Amino acid sequence: MARNNSGNNGRRPIPHAAAKYTIYPVNEPAELMEFLMKKMDGISRTRVKALLANRVVLVDNNIQTQYNFPLKPGMKVQVSREKNKHEFRHPMLKILYEDAYLIVVEKKEGLLSVATDHQKERTAQHILNEYVKRTHRNNRIFVVHRLDRETSGIMMYAKDEKTQHTLRDNWHDIVYDRRYVSIVMGDMEKDQGTVRSWLTDRKLYVSSSPVDDGGKLSITHYRTIKRANGYSLMELQLETGRKNQIRVHMQSLGHPVVGDARYGCETDPLGRLALHAFKLCFYHPLTGERMEFETPYPAPFKNLMLRK
Repeated sequence: MARNNSGNNGRRPIPHAAAKYTIYPVNEPAELMEFLMKKMDGISRTRVKALLANRVVLVDNNIQTQYNFPLKPGMKVQVSREKNKHEFRHPMLKILYEDAYLIVVEKKEGLLSVATDHQKERTAQHILNEYVKRTHRNNRIFVVHRLDRETSGIMMYAKDEKTQHTLRDNWHDIVYDRRYVSIVMGDMEKDQGTVRSWLTDRKLYVSSSPVDDGGKLSITHYRTIKRANGYSLMELQLETGRKNQIRVHMQSLGHPVVGDARYGCETDPLGRLALHAFKLCFYHPLTGERMEFETPYPAPFKNLMLRK
């Protein structure tokens, strides 16, 4: 808080904090990149992209990183005047999108999605909690879904409890496309197909039954992209999202995921589980806008499938 240290000898004006943002009102439809280049006279495309990457551009108080974000009259664009103190950098986690309601991230293999009784700090949940607390100490993130520790890829968290409940309670209506890429052992017999079974969590592993044995109905659609070197590159689309679902379903087909010792794979050529959540598409829980996120297949996956 600013103080007046003028004593009794006349009053000096109390200093005000400098404005943190330069604000540009939007008067006509435009994409964010062209808008900033017009308003910030002389700025280059490269510089605008750097500002977006450094997360210092906001639209209506929400951080925006998409250069082609559509602006509408009545919106306001804010550009930070100070170096971004809240810039996020972490070797295991990358933020793909953030607004006032949710955060979409890409996590690396080896990182837990959520805290457990045994592991509180080395988790994506903890790392993101620490990040949002930099803006306000009462901020926190809320778990919506999870990825296995050894699975890499795209996932999202909510930034408030109401958004969390909206996403969880309406998951199948909100999330309209969720896909993984995997490398499995052997040559997959079919070019495409569907696995349907009932899964039961047995703590140390998940069991699968072709008939209803009281477990949870689980459905995975698969497509074979390539066969090479004794492996098959698969694209998998989840109709349900049960624990270890893809891993168990691939084992049930006789083609366990590469590197998955728990479910029957005896080789580990990549030094990791060959499973990556590469696509997540959903309707924004507040605006209804279609949100689509996709990452490239991991380079080690491609290299393993190169014909020798």
